[in-house]
Amino acid sequence: MSILDKALANSVPLIPRPVVKRISSRYIAGDTLGEAVEVVRALNEEGCAATIDVLGESTENKAEAAATLGDYKEVLDALVGNDLDSGISVKLTDLGLTLNEELCRANLEEIVEYAAARDRFVRVDMEDSPHTEKTINIVLGLRERHENVGAVIQAYMRRSIEDVVRLVEAGVPVRLCKGIYDEPREVAYKDFDTVRQNYIFLLDELLKGGVYVGIATHDEFLIWHALRLIHQLDVPKGSYEFQMLLGVDEELRRILLAAGHRLRVYVPFGEEWYEYSSRRLKENPRIARYVTRDMIEEAAGLIKGRIRDKRRADR
Repeated sequence: MSILDKALANSVPLIPRPVVKRISSRYIAGDTLGEAVEVVRALNEEGCAATIDVLGESTENKAEAAATLGDYKEVLDALVGNDLDSGISVKLTDLGLTLNEELCRANLEEIVEYAAARDRFVRVDMEDSPHTEKTINIVLGLRERHENVGAVIQAYMRRSIEDVVRLVEAGVPVRLCKGIYDEPREVAYKDFDTVRQNYIFLLDELLKGGVYVGIATHDEFLIWHALRLIHQLDVPKGSYEFQMLLGVDEELRRILLAAGHRLRVYVPFGEEWYEYSSRRLKENPRIARYVTRDMIEEAAGLIKGRIRDKRRADR
């Protein structure tokens, strides 16, 4: 983690909210459910499936957790009502995990049951390391009663191979990603190449284990290895999908779709867009570089546009 990355991340609170709003609009569907529905509809027309995430983490009281529960029910009703190919992704801290584990379990099970009645899948997102063990245990417990629930594994976590073994034994569908939180070295690999190698290792174990795998990455090196493993292991196309974030490497997304692979796009929305963006930048300072690049490109575009307009006016 470079000094520049840290400096950029620390500067995030100084960036005007309207600027952050314009930049984040590429990666966040909007403030409202209606906006998210339209984004998912467009993705479906392109050939992509989706998963919707209502922005928010670490609720502070039971009322907030109950409100989140209601929000997800509205999302599920909207997906069914608009006949959209999409599931939902939920964070357990948003359902009360830091308040009371049993409250969180009850809220999650209510969402899973509500989703099952509407033939929808619920992906339980993985958060930072203090919540990993509880998240795995809650998903494993729910999986004993419900088939429409899956987990997320982060490749940079040192413990992930043990978690993969447990999830494979229970037949839990897994989304495999690199990981985004800024974790201490004792719990997470910090070297870029080591994380990549562990991703490939874990993906191999998941594909051999026969669970449905969401291959969540924009790293074309990892995608190449995923395609290699799929070919070598003769994995049927109904046993995996690629997953990407909204607004990231849409060209690669089109390439994978054209090759006949199922692809799902992660679609976050909600009024907590600023908190979400700021938190993600602080948790992973490397993302700040992308935001800074976007700001520079946007500023350059505005300057070029003004120069062009002035030249036209002078003619």
